Amino acid sequence: MSSNRITSPFRFDSAEPLHTADYLTKRIVRTCRDASATRVLDIGCGNGALCGVLSKVGFEVVGCDPSEEGIEVARRTYPHIQFHVLDVYDDPKKIGECEFDMVVCTEVVEHLFLPRFLPRFAKAVLTSRGHLLITTPYHSYIKNLALALSGKFDRHFTALWDGGHIKFWSRATLTQLLAEEGFSVSGFRGAGRLPLLWKSMILIARKS
Repeated sequence: MSSNRITSPFRFDSAEPLHTADYLTKRIVRTCRDASATRVLDIGCGNGALCGVLSKVGFEVVGCDPSEEGIEVARRTYPHIQFHVLDVYDDPKKIGECEFDMVVCTEVVEHLFLPRFLPRFAKAVLTSRGHLLITTPYHSYIKNLALALSGKFDRHFTALWDGGHIKFWSRATLTQLLAEEGFSVSGFRGAGRLPLLWKSMILIARKS
Protein backbone atom coordinates (compact mmCIF):
# COMPACT_ATOMS: atom_id res chain seq x y z
CA MET A 1 0.00 0.00 0.00
CA SER A 2 2.96 2.31 0.48
CA SER A 3 3.13 3.06 -3.25
CA ASN A 4 -0.34 4.62 -3.06
CA ARG A 5 0.31 7.02 -0.22
CA ILE A 6 -0.15 10.75 -0.67
CA THR A 7 2.95 12.52 -1.93
CA SER A 8 2.70 16.10 -0.78
CA PRO A 9 3.47 18.64 -3.52
CA PHE A 10 4.22 21.27 -0.88
CA ARG A 11 7.17 21.94 1.38
CA PHE A 12 6.24 22.68 4.95
CA ASP A 13 9.08 24.78 6.30
CA SER A 14 6.78 27.39 7.81
CA ALA A 15 3.26 27.81 9.17
CA GLU A 16 2.21 30.19 6.39
CA PRO A 17 -1.19 29.37 4.85
CA LEU A 18 -1.19 27.69 1.45
CA HIS A 19 -2.26 29.58 -1.67
CA THR A 20 -5.78 28.18 -1.36
CA ALA A 21 -6.37 29.80 2.03
CA ASP A 22 -7.44 33.20 0.72
CA TYR A 23 -10.49 31.94 -1.19
CA LEU A 24 -11.40 28.78 0.74
CA THR A 25 -10.87 29.38 4.47
CA LYS A 26 -13.77 31.76 5.10
CA ARG A 27 -16.15 29.49 3.21
CA ILE A 28 -14.98 26.47 5.20
CA VAL A 29 -15.48 28.27 8.52
CA ARG A 30 -18.96 29.39 7.44
CA THR A 31 -19.92 25.87 6.38
CA CYS A 32 -18.76 24.39 9.69
CA ARG A 33 -20.86 26.95 11.53
CA ASP A 34 -23.89 26.35 9.32
CA ALA A 35 -23.65 22.63 10.12
CA SER A 36 -23.53 23.45 13.88
CA ALA A 37 -20.27 21.51 14.11
CA THR A 38 -18.33 21.43 17.36
CA ARG A 39 -15.54 18.94 16.69
CA VAL A 40 -13.70 19.11 13.35
CA LEU A 41 -11.10 16.80 11.81
CA ASP A 42 -8.87 18.25 9.08
CA ILE A 43 -7.63 15.45 6.80
CA GLY A 44 -4.50 16.53 4.93
CA CYS A 45 -3.91 19.42 7.30
CA GLY A 46 -0.37 20.10 6.04
CA ASN A 47 1.29 22.68 8.28
CA GLY A 48 -1.86 23.09 10.39
CA ALA A 49 -2.76 26.57 9.11
CA LEU A 50 -6.47 25.79 8.62
CA CYS A 51 -6.60 24.00 11.97
CA GLY A 52 -5.21 27.13 13.58
CA VAL A 53 -7.97 29.27 12.06
CA LEU A 54 -10.72 26.82 13.04
CA SER A 55 -9.40 26.61 16.58
CA LYS A 56 -9.17 30.40 16.86
CA VAL A 57 -12.85 30.84 15.98
CA GLY A 58 -13.99 28.28 18.52
CA PHE A 59 -13.96 24.78 17.03
CA GLU A 60 -12.32 21.81 18.73
CA VAL A 61 -9.93 20.66 16.02
CA VAL A 62 -7.73 17.66 15.27
CA GLY A 63 -5.45 17.50 12.23
CA CYS A 64 -3.81 14.63 10.35
CA ASP A 65 -1.41 14.53 7.43
CA PRO A 66 1.07 11.99 6.02
CA SER A 67 3.85 14.59 5.98
CA GLU A 68 6.05 14.31 9.06
CA GLU A 69 7.57 17.65 8.06
CA GLY A 70 4.17 19.31 7.97
CA ILE A 71 3.03 17.82 11.28
CA GLU A 72 6.25 18.92 12.95
CA VAL A 73 5.56 22.51 11.88
CA ALA A 74 1.92 22.23 12.95
CA ARG A 75 2.75 20.89 16.42
CA ARG A 76 5.38 23.58 16.95
CA THR A 77 3.07 26.38 15.82
CA TYR A 78 -0.16 25.17 17.45
CA PRO A 79 0.85 23.18 20.56
CA HIS A 80 -2.73 23.28 21.89
CA ILE A 81 -4.05 21.30 18.88
CA GLN A 82 -3.76 17.54 18.48
CA PHE A 83 -2.01 16.41 15.27
CA HIS A 84 -1.34 12.94 13.87
CA VAL A 85 0.97 11.66 11.15
CA LEU A 86 -1.72 9.76 9.24
CA ASP A 87 -3.12 9.55 5.74
CA VAL A 88 -6.38 8.13 4.47
CA TYR A 89 -4.86 4.69 3.88
CA ASP A 90 -4.14 4.29 7.61
CA ASP A 91 -6.46 3.00 10.32
CA PRO A 92 -8.77 5.83 11.50
CA LYS A 93 -8.72 4.30 14.99
CA LYS A 94 -5.22 5.69 15.42
CA ILE A 95 -6.84 9.09 16.01
CA GLY A 96 -8.51 7.72 19.15
CA GLU A 97 -12.05 7.01 20.23
CA CYS A 98 -13.39 10.49 19.48
CA GLU A 99 -16.10 11.24 16.92
CA PHE A 100 -16.36 14.36 14.80
CA ASP A 101 -19.29 16.47 13.62
CA MET A 102 -17.39 17.62 10.56
CA VAL A 103 -14.49 16.25 8.52
CA VAL A 104 -12.76 18.81 6.29
CA CYS A 105 -10.46 17.82 3.45
CA THR A 106 -9.09 20.62 1.28
CA GLU A 107 -7.32 20.05 -2.05
CA VAL A 108 -6.36 16.44 -1.28
CA VAL A 109 -8.63 14.08 -3.22
CA GLU A 110 -7.01 15.05 -6.52
CA HIS A 111 -3.72 13.60 -5.24
CA LEU A 112 -5.07 10.15 -4.30
CA PHE A 113 -4.53 7.02 -6.37
CA LEU A 114 -7.31 5.33 -4.37
CA PRO A 115 -9.77 8.15 -3.62
CA ARG A 116 -12.43 5.91 -2.06
CA PHE A 117 -10.24 5.63 1.02
CA LEU A 118 -10.96 9.29 1.79
CA PRO A 119 -14.74 9.03 2.35
CA ARG A 120 -14.24 5.67 4.06
CA PHE A 121 -11.81 7.23 6.52
CA ALA A 122 -14.19 10.13 7.11
CA LYS A 123 -17.19 7.87 7.58
CA ALA A 124 -15.35 5.90 10.25
CA VAL A 125 -14.75 8.97 12.43
CA LEU A 126 -17.97 10.94 11.89
CA THR A 127 -20.99 10.96 14.16
CA SER A 128 -24.14 9.33 12.79
CA ARG A 129 -25.30 12.63 11.25
CA GLY A 130 -21.88 14.14 10.64
CA HIS A 131 -20.78 16.03 7.54
CA LEU A 132 -17.85 15.76 5.14
CA LEU A 133 -16.58 18.87 3.37
CA ILE A 134 -14.29 18.30 0.39
CA THR A 135 -12.65 20.93 -1.79
CA THR A 136 -10.84 20.12 -5.02
CA PRO A 137 -9.98 21.99 -8.24
CA TYR A 138 -13.13 22.51 -10.28
CA HIS A 139 -13.45 20.90 -13.70
CA SER A 140 -16.27 20.96 -16.22
CA TYR A 141 -16.76 20.89 -19.99
CA ILE A 142 -17.00 24.69 -20.15
CA LYS A 143 -13.87 25.30 -18.07
CA ASN A 144 -11.83 22.70 -19.94
CA LEU A 145 -12.96 24.14 -23.26
CA ALA A 146 -11.95 27.62 -22.09
CA LEU A 147 -8.53 26.29 -21.08
CA ALA A 148 -8.07 24.67 -24.48
CA LEU A 149 -9.15 27.77 -26.40
CA SER A 150 -6.85 29.99 -24.32
CA GLY A 151 -3.84 27.76 -24.97
CA LYS A 152 -3.44 26.95 -21.27
CA PHE A 153 -4.54 23.31 -21.37
CA ASP A 154 -1.05 21.80 -21.09
CA ARG A 155 -0.06 24.23 -18.36
CA HIS A 156 -3.14 23.43 -16.30
CA PHE A 157 -2.97 19.64 -16.74
CA THR A 158 0.82 19.46 -16.62
CA ALA A 159 2.40 16.05 -16.11
CA LEU A 160 5.66 17.69 -15.02
CA TRP A 161 4.54 18.51 -11.46
CA ASP A 162 6.08 15.97 -9.10
CA GLY A 163 3.40 14.88 -6.67
CA GLY A 164 0.80 16.86 -8.58
CA HIS A 165 -2.81 16.19 -9.47
CA ILE A 166 -3.46 12.65 -10.68
CA LYS A 167 -7.27 12.83 -10.87
CA PHE A 168 -9.46 15.64 -12.15
CA TRP A 169 -12.91 15.78 -10.60
CA SER A 170 -16.19 17.20 -11.80
CA ARG A 171 -19.19 17.85 -9.60
CA ALA A 172 -20.83 14.71 -11.01
CA THR A 173 -17.90 12.34 -10.47
CA LEU A 174 -17.17 13.55 -6.94
CA THR A 175 -20.87 13.31 -6.06
CA GLN A 176 -20.93 9.75 -7.38
CA LEU A 177 -17.85 8.82 -5.34
CA LEU A 178 -19.43 10.11 -2.15
CA ALA A 179 -22.78 8.43 -2.88
CA GLU A 180 -21.08 5.08 -3.46
CA GLU A 181 -19.36 5.38 -0.09
CA GLY A 182 -22.46 6.19 1.95
CA PHE A 183 -22.75 9.97 1.78
CA SER A 184 -25.53 12.21 0.52
CA VAL A 185 -24.35 15.49 -1.02
CA SER A 186 -26.26 18.37 0.52
CA GLY A 187 -24.43 21.39 -0.87
CA PHE A 188 -22.19 22.64 -3.67
CA ARG A 189 -20.29 25.92 -3.98
CA GLY A 190 -17.76 27.27 -6.41
CA ALA A 191 -14.79 29.25 -5.12
CA GLY A 192 -12.33 31.57 -6.82
CA ARG A 193 -12.59 33.24 -10.24
CA LEU A 194 -15.84 33.63 -12.18
CA PRO A 195 -18.85 31.28 -12.08
CA LEU A 196 -18.28 28.09 -14.12
CA LEU A 197 -14.56 28.95 -14.29
CA TRP A 198 -14.01 28.48 -10.55
CA LYS A 199 -10.62 27.54 -9.16
CA SER A 200 -12.14 25.04 -6.75
CA MET A 201 -15.43 23.48 -5.83
CA ILE A 202 -16.73 22.74 -2.36
CA LEU A 203 -18.99 19.74 -1.78
CA ILE A 204 -20.74 19.19 1.54
CA ALA A 205 -22.10 15.71 2.19
CA ARG A 206 -23.96 14.14 5.09
CA LYS A 207 -23.22 10.67 6.34
CA SER A 208 -26.16 8.49 5.31
